[in-house]
Amino acid sequence: MSITLTSSQTRFLRGHAHDLKALLQIGGKGVTPAFLAELDEVLERHELVKVKVSAEDREARDAMIAELAAASGSALVQRIGHVAVLYRPSKEQRQIVLPRG
Repeated sequence: MSITLTSSQTRFLRGHAHDLKALLQIGGKGVTPAFLAELDEVLERHELVKVKVSAEDREARDAMIAELAAASGSALVQRIGHVAVLYRPSKEQRQIVLPRG
């Protein structure tokens, strides 16, 4: 299950993510089941999450970020350098209401 966002929704989420600190950091071990479980829990709690990706080159970072988004069922809002912003609406308590269209 993948989430698709419109440009106005992406812009809205980028504004919300601006003041957030990176809650998770992925390092040399790469994407592990334990990291995915933690990411799933944090996305359920916060919906909008910054993840710091420490990979050597840009292609490796992009691959890790794509894998995180696909495995967690979230949408990539933006990526700047080593930091990716992921969004997935909470199943229990939605906190962020996206604009229509």
